[in-house]
Amino acid sequence: MPSPDSTSQREDGRPPGSPRRVVALLDRLRPGWTQRAVVANLVAQIGIVVTGGAVRLTGSGLGCSTWPYCEPGRFTPEFHGEMTIHPIIEFGNRTLTGVLLVVALAVALLAGLDRTRSLSYRRLAWAPLVGVLVQAVVGGITVLIDLHPAIVGSHFLISAGLIAVSAWLLVRRREGDGPVVPVVDERVRTLARGLAVLGAVVVALGVVVTGAGPHSGDEEVGYRFAVDPYAVARVHALSVWAFVATLAVILVLLARARRVAGAGSGGPARALRSGLVLMVVTLAQGLVGYVQLFTGLPIALVNLHMLGAGVLIAAIASFLGTLRRRAA
Repeated sequence: MPSPDSTSQREDGRPPGSPRRVVALLDRLRPGWTQRAVVANLVAQIGIVVTGGAVRLTGSGLGCSTWPYCEPGRFTPEFHGEMTIHPIIEFGNRTLTGVLLVVALAVALLAGLDRTRSLSYRRLAWAPLVGVLVQAVVGGITVLIDLHPAIVGSHFLISAGLIAVSAWLLVRRREGDGPVVPVVDERVRTLARGLAVLGAVVVALGVVVTGAGPHSGDEEVGYRFAVDPYAVARVHALSVWAFVATLAVILVLLARARRVAGAGSGGPARALRSGLVLMVVTLAQGLVGYVQLFTGLPIALVNLHMLGAGVLIAAIASFLGTLRRRAA
């Protein structure tokens, strides 16, 4: 016979026992931990690009010979006197993927189940978890088909998309769910849309440059994309300069708008500050790109460039978020 307590819970429509306690626990954790989880997710999404870059740059993509195991019947590398560093690097990247999965799950539970927020916000909060699961499958496919360059490149592009989504989730976390109200004029918004497109082109061309160069992911087969790496690098550089020029025009327009509205105006002033940060990140990323090219593509600089790509994507999303506001 059910207890009076469990019966009353069922009669009022609330889940009895453990599910109810889980919901109550999430409600208690949500105010203090949602922001931390969202920030941790963004940091981890960028971090997985760095560790994935280390796998590619050291030729460790097949350090674990199979998937989901590292070796047949073993989740961890088999340590012996003749082993190389490759299995450790590859297994380290897989381990961070597990950490990222836990963080993304926390985001989904804390933000994705927050009934006080809009449906669009809650759906966005589930995207990192879904993306990490997709990445795990793509990573396995990459190993099973011996590091095909198109799959290796798509692995990074999915991470780039997840960084953008995670950064945008942070933007949405800090604002309400009311109607979107632009804080800049139509010229700036149009240029900003073009800037976002140029940013995607810059990142995509960067993937092609890497795949065409000596750090394509496999020490035995270099230059896995059959294109001239220097020609692609020039096109990549041109896209970066187009991005810088577009951003410079936006910053000039924002500076004028701030003068008209007054230095203390929240909208244009905040957007200008974020745009200046984006410009600094872009120029620093460009500097690393040129230095790595003229110094023979040292692994450390190439991986720093990949870190910069992740930070650049997050900075673009953050800047776009300052061009509007949403009330509670």
